[in-house]
Amino acid sequence: MLSRTRSAPPRPDTHLRSRSHPGLRLRMAALLVALCATTAAGAVPSPARAVEIEGMRFDDAARVGGKELQLNGTALRAGFLAKGYVAALYLQEKARNATVVLGTSGAKRLQLRMLRETEPPAIMRSLRQGIRDNHSESQVQGLATRLVQFERTLGELGTAHKGDVINLDFSPQTGTVIAINGTPRGRPIPGEDFYQAVLRVFLGERPVDPDVKRGLLGG
Repeated sequence: MLSRTRSAPPRPDTHLRSRSHPGLRLRMAALLVALCATTAAGAVPSPARAVEIEGMRFDDAARVGGKELQLNGTALRAGFLAKGYVAALYLQEKARNATVVLGTSGAKRLQLRMLRETEPPAIMRSLRQGIRDNHSESQVQGLATRLVQFERTLGELGTAHKGDVINLDFSPQTGTVIAINGTPRGRPIPGEDFYQAVLRVFLGERPVDPDVKRGLLGG
């Protein structure tokens, strides 16, 4: 009589065994979360966001003098009867205090986007008055020669039309550069003190518009 050989019982499937251990399931879930996070971190970054005000779009970053700048704030300049321009301030590091902005050296950009046609004399009058309002007579005298150059360059821009973009850029290497629609005009104006004087028109103790000052400082 032949004896029957008893076969060994089938080994439990590894996958099924893993399912029977809650701790292992938790570790696997954590691994999946980590993999998803790694994939997201390695993804292609989305394009720079833009801030829109009065239909004008401002990128959240700019590059001046080889330095990457961040959008610090935007503002609308509106008169009694009409809106004049929207402005944006770009800095290397964001700041909410005017004294900090004016006292920090390095590349900066003040950008104006026109909302209506404006003749050069009107722009120059406003800037000249703003500089006088925020500086002593001796300080204005120290800026006099460069103010003449500044006003001459503004005159070369011609009439600013709705949608025109005027950049007032500063870098320690070149000084103040004025450009309209991406095209530089005139010669660079030397001295960081001059650019600070221009910024005081917007950020000084007696700004051209308190709402503009607040907006440029991120308020």
